[in-house]
Amino acid sequence: MRIAVVGTSGSGKSTLARRLGAELGLPHIELDAINWQVGWKDLNSHDPDEFVRRVAEAVGQEAWVSDGNYGKVRDLVWSRATHLIWLDYARSVIMPRVIKRSVLRAIDRAELWPGTGNREDWRMWLSKEHPIRWAWDTWARRREEYGGRIEDPRFAHLQVHRLRHPREAEGLIDLLSPLGERPGEGEATR
Repeated sequence: MRIAVVGTSGSGKSTLARRLGAELGLPHIELDAINWQVGWKDLNSHDPDEFVRRVAEAVGQEAWVSDGNYGKVRDLVWSRATHLIWLDYARSVIMPRVIKRSVLRAIDRAELWPGTGNREDWRMWLSKEHPIRWAWDTWARRREEYGGRIEDPRFAHLQVHRLRHPREAEGLIDLLSPLGERPGEGEATR
């Protein structure tokens, strides 16, 4: 099983992908962790060939769950995936989440991706690239783009799960588990 989790910044892609990976026993591929290098240098812009190479290597595995929206690798990830989970939440759900996340990250100053030294900084909040503004600015475009992409015949092989509210994610793990079983559990009762 290869699951791609997509959605607007702040929708909870990484959180859900980590949880799915843990529950289903699948490796987690965080595209942001591949992209972001020391000092906020991003491979997507500065070395796109290397970014594509690293993502291709990661999604070349037999099974995984990934999260991210990078256009340069979107077709690659979607073509390899067997399942697509689209977190298509309303702006009124996403914006409080991304603001809360940014505030907490700025307060705790935790490193966002191991070995990069990259941390949330209040001074970055005015940038058009900051997740708060990025989520606001890309929300409508992502919704329209993904709506069209899931109808594209190139991706007809995908089992698409379009979630409209976070509570819909709760039953998804059981739905995706073979025969309703999670790793380490016995036969599921129906």
